[in-house]
Amino acid sequence: MMEIKTALEETGGDESAARQILKKRGFDKANKRAGRETKQGLVATYTHTNGKIGAMVELRCETDFVARNDEFKTTAFNLCLQVAAMAPRDVKELEAQEFIKDPSQKVGDLIKSLAAKFGENIRIGRMERCEI
Repeated sequence: MMEIKTALEETGGDESAARQILKKRGFDKANKRAGRETKQGLVATYTHTNGKIGAMVELRCETDFVARNDEFKTTAFNLCLQVAAMAPRDVKELEAQEFIKDPSQKVGDLIKSLAAKFGENIRIGRMERCEI
């Protein structure tokens, strides 16, 4: 609450500008956590309805508590949809892509915002796409 109040004071009550400040601070904090180990997480999968395209993504985090969170699980599944639809060659290319469910942000920014929200280092581990 204090961070929100401070951001609003800095912007003279402009909510939009305050949100941008808070978002930037969250990304800065997420970048500081980037070196911490991610020994927990989950593997999500997706198979297209025609059964000819499948994707698997490993989304890593620091604690099992975060890995069990519904938003974390949903993000992992959405990353599988991204991999199935956009066919990135590697994780770096995946992170540079526009997120298919919200083209206003990159996949890498989605991961950073999730890390900022949970206060943990979160990263995409491995990914695989199969197509017949």
